[in-house]
Parts: sequence; C-alpha cells; structure tokens
Amino acid sequence: MDVIQIALRAFFALVTLFVITRLSGKKQLAQLTFFEYIVGITIGDIAAFIATDIENNLVHGYTSLIVFAAIPFLIDYLSLKSKFVRDLFEGKGTVLIKKGKILEDNMKKEHISTDELLEQLRLKGVFKVADVEFAMLETSGHLSVMAKKQAQAATIKDLQLNLPEEQEPETVIMDGKIMLDPLRASGRNTDWLNTELEKAGVKLDNVFMGQVDASGQLYLDLYNDQLQMPQPSQNQLLLASLKKSQADFEMFALETKNPETKKVYTKAAEKLQSTIDQLSPYLR
Repeated sequence: MDVIQIALRAFFALVTLFVITRLSGKKQLAQLTFFEYIVGITIGDIAAFIATDIENNLVHGYTSLIVFAAIPFLIDYLSLKSKFVRDLFEGKGTVLIKKGKILEDNMKKEHISTDELLEQLRLKGVFKVADVEFAMLETSGHLSVMAKKQAQAATIKDLQLNLPEEQEPETVIMDGKIMLDPLRASGRNTDWLNTELEKAGVKLDNVFMGQVDASGQLYLDLYNDQLQMPQPSQNQLLLASLKKSQADFEMFALETKNPETKKVYTKAAEKLQSTIDQLSPYLR
C-alpha cells in the first residue's frame, strides 16, 4: 500500500509541477533571475518531499508549494509596474567595456576574470578587444557586445542596395506528405509541386522535407541522404516546363476576377494541356 500511495503522491506532485511550469511562461534556464532559480529549486524539493514522505500532511505540503509558486507571479506582476521592484529582484546589467576601455572595477564586482571576458567576446565573434566599443553583462549572464564602427560588418543599408524584402520559406512537404496550407501560402499548387518533383526526378514518398523560398526555389531533403538525385534529361525538363506553364495558366485563371481575362487564361491552359498530352509519349 505504501508503494501505491507514494506512486500516487509522486504522480500528482508531478502534475502540479507541470501546471506551475506551464503557468510560469517560456523562460529558459539562462533567463531566470537568481530569485526565480532559488524558488524553482525549493519548489522541486517540496514536491519531492510531498511525494516520498507518507507521514507528511498533504494539505500542508501543497499549501507551501502553492505559496512558493505564487510568489514569482506576484513579483513578475509588481516588476511590470515598478522599476524599483524590477531592479531589486532582477538586478541590473553591468558595463564591462565602455568606449573601447575595459572597466576592471566592474569586472571585479561581477567576479569576471579576463579569460572569461575574452571567452564571451569570442562567442560573439569578436577576437580583438580593440574592436569593441561597448559590452554589457546582462542580468541573464550573457554578454551584449557592440563593435566599433570600423569593425562592424557592412549591411545592405550601408551598401545602399535596393533588395526585395525577405520572406519566410514555406514547408510544403513533410514526412513524404504535401502540406496544403503552406503550399497555398507560397502562392503555388500541387500541380506546380509535382512538376518540380518530376524535374528533380524524386518521388514524393522519398522526400523527408521540402521548402519553397520567396524566389520559388524548391529545396528537398530526402530520407536517404546518400541518395543522389538523378539529373533530368532535356526532354524531361521541357515536359516539366510545359506542365508548370499549364499550371500557372490555371492558377492565373483562378486568381483573376475579370471574366474576360479568366476566359483567356482558361483557354490557354486547355490548349497547353492538349499539347502536353500529345507530346508526353515522346518526351518521357
């Protein structure tokens, strides 16, 4: 009976911890403040005590657990309203490098050695302290670094290039199955996708993942990474191009609201489909 009782206590304690964790948000361990870290350890100890000490009063155990869980929520709420509370419990960032000069006193205050500072800079891709204009140790323990102007990488804005905005690629194939919603979001249809697969000489069920970028390029990752995708012949490429054009005509016909334009695209799609049917035996 003791074993069953401990198992039930452990199960409900675990469920309670799961609920508390879900309610606490999506903070990573590195984003927790010292206070939240200490409270988290204490809550874990209380849950373990509730689960294993069968002599313990469950009401008392869960009361203390709820109190410890409620305190961070209260502090988070007060932190949103008051900078004083925020600074008290979360702390402040410490400047370690300012105007290219290392602040040794601040490093001693935070117990940061020179080797640790250099390591953090290297993790940020900075290997010369002389290239750093400003560096701050955040309350999470991460180092934020701003390089000097002459050491910063040139951006598109610096080069004054007028490039189109980048768009998120759409995952149109996953685990050998076509994802219809992302495919529609990319502005393409299954006919286009099947044509692209035919161009690449790949079967749908052999595709682990397929993504379409903003330019319409299809990236394919196959289940067998050692498998080399065969290069399609010129005839296959021509047939695939014809099918793509026919699919484009159909898509244009569906998208346009002008009856005359819709009629023109529909007729063009039908004629091209007829041509494809006639040429297919010779182009395969």
